[in-house]
Amino acid sequence: MGEILGLGLSHGPHGAHQDHTMANLVKRVMASPKTPENLKDPKNWPDEMQQEWGTDEGSTAANHHRTSLASGYRKLRKALDDFNPDVVLIWGDDQYENFQEDVVPAFCVYIENEYSCNPWAPRATSGSSLNPADNIWGEDGEYVMTVPGAREAAKGLAVNLLGEDFDIAYAYKQLHHKFGHAFWRTVAYLDYDRTGWNYPIIPFHVNCYGSRFSGGRSGDEFDPPGPTPRRCFDIGAAIARYFRDSPYKVALIGSSSWSHASLTAKNSFMWPDVPADRARYGELKEGNYKAWRDIPLAQMEDSGQFELLNWVALAGAMDALGHKPVHTEFVESWLFNSSKSIGIFAG
Repeated sequence: MGEILGLGLSHGPHGAHQDHTMANLVKRVMASPKTPENLKDPKNWPDEMQQEWGTDEGSTAANHHRTSLASGYRKLRKALDDFNPDVVLIWGDDQYENFQEDVVPAFCVYIENEYSCNPWAPRATSGSSLNPADNIWGEDGEYVMTVPGAREAAKGLAVNLLGEDFDIAYAYKQLHHKFGHAFWRTVAYLDYDRTGWNYPIIPFHVNCYGSRFSGGRSGDEFDPPGPTPRRCFDIGAAIARYFRDSPYKVALIGSSSWSHASLTAKNSFMWPDVPADRARYGELKEGNYKAWRDIPLAQMEDSGQFELLNWVALAGAMDALGHKPVHTEFVESWLFNSSKSIGIFAG
């Protein structure tokens, strides 16, 4: 029987930003002609956002935000090392990276021996405002990250899910982009102190962006939707059952921030839906996983919580196993595009 540990974190870019670059996104939105004029003045922002902006355009708040994230990432790494898994599965999303107009699967299991990329090359940053060498580690655009893949376990998982009537895709190689941001950033943050990473991974793509997947590139107002929370919850449960009955020790990781300012139209894309994230965090902290299964996809999209689907899969897995929250944190922010959450789950 396999042993399973659950972990949750954010792969948002802010954990790697220096203080002076962390508020770059909101500065770009302030300068956009599409932004209402009144919201270009910080005096018209929510009080919490004004406090983060402060008198130094967010630099002080940036340091606190990143420091809090780093502390959480270190706790996750300790739990991971203490568990010492054979396999690490990461639920992550694709932002027009590997999947483009030719195919957009709801789910895809990557089945490769190794994953490699240049994380700080401009395209690899996937829209972040960082330039090469501006990350906190000082790694330049030539730096190569290489991570081992759990090919045999990934193939077995794909076979099992198809047998369970989940019509997933699988891939033996990347289409357009090596090792998407959701996966390499997850590894980068779990190796925050650069002590090394030897755990074989299974990147598991979830089409979190759904109706906003192509970002308008298709010429249509919206794309077809992503999978529902119910489907993500159920596939997470199926993955947990497979690994529970396998010979592997497995860490299952849900990786994403939740509400994104950049996806929250009702706030003019200036700040995230923090109250909605607080509600989701309360449910998570109580171990009320099933509450997430029944959230309408339209409600999540209205709150800019597109990427929460990665965590919904994790919640489904933890519910199936009866795992409880051992440690959780909510790193709130109105200014830095999204609040971030940390979680450790065990039986």
